[in-house]
Amino acid sequence: MTRAEKTATIEALKEKLSEVEHFYLADSSTLTVEQINKFRGMCFEKGVEMKVVKNTLIQKALEAAPEEKNYEELYQALKGHTAILFTEVANVPAKLIKEFRADGEKPALKAAYIESDVYIGDDKLEALASLKSKEDLLAEVIALLQSPAKNVISSLKSGGQTLSGLLKTLEERAA
Repeated sequence: MTRAEKTATIEALKEKLSEVEHFYLADSSTLTVEQINKFRGMCFEKGVEMKVVKNTLIQKALEAAPEEKNYEELYQALKGHTAILFTEVANVPAKLIKEFRADGEKPALKAAYIESDVYIGDDKLEALASLKSKEDLLAEVIALLQSPAKNVISSLKSGGQTLSGLLKTLEERAA
């Protein structure tokens, strides 16, 4: 890889890192080409962009980011072969890794960066997979907000029938 190619790769990584709030670093070292292609296809289907990049280039791109991003903790995970997974939805790569690992041990989670929080180690995979997306959380909040309104409406509907029956009974007695 020439110096110009390395610089272009670093610039592309810096641009991508500035666009996303979530990314994962995974170890895919023992996967065959066929397995990598299968995993890459699964990522593509779920809207996750996967790149295999040299650790030094990833670290240079991370170092160029603003300090408040807090990328320093990720440097320790940059050993061996590294695949970087960019995503818009925080839990999707963890679910993909978990699903793919039904057949083996790799890819292993090295680290994850979720909205300025850093998760180091494969033992965090289960917790990351169970994270709820913003859409899921919004749906839950809307359901909770709608619940009291639905109860009031159903009470009014059933109460209306009782009230009309009561009025008819009183009317018949008066006659």
